[in-house]
Amino acid sequence: MKRRDFITLLGGVAAAWPLAARAQQPAKLPTIGFLGAATASVAGQWFAAFVQRLHELGWMEGRNIAIEVRWAEGRSERYAEIAAEFVRLNVDVIVTVGTPASLAAKQATSVVPIVFVAASDPVGTGLVASLARPGGNVTGLSNQ
Repeated sequence: MKRRDFITLLGGVAAAWPLAARAQQPAKLPTIGFLGAATASVAGQWFAAFVQRLHELGWMEGRNIAIEVRWAEGRSERYAEIAAEFVRLNVDVIVTVGTPASLAAKQATSVVPIVFVAASDPVGTGLVASLARPGGNVTGLSNQ
């Protein structure tokens, strides 16, 4: 290869490098909104187990998933506020703990999927239509 051809090739690669680097920038990471009922010091072990299981399934925070964590700190009035914030943040799924948090999330959105954990009587409270076929954007685990 002649020196002039080599310099031209090198210049073309250098000019294209920013375009290639920009093309490889990841899009917005899929985001989980986690709405905890208590505080991190009280229920942090539950959240840690959740993150650990995600990791075991190949989902690593900051690499291929983002997690927005909010704690209601035992104040039920915070549920609606946090659920609305998740909708504004455009999270891809909301994970809630307990019935009140789940109901607040359901009130905030009919589009974003909601997965509840440890809700009591999800049919009776109106979270889901039935246990077999929850319908809508809400599903989860009941402690019945």
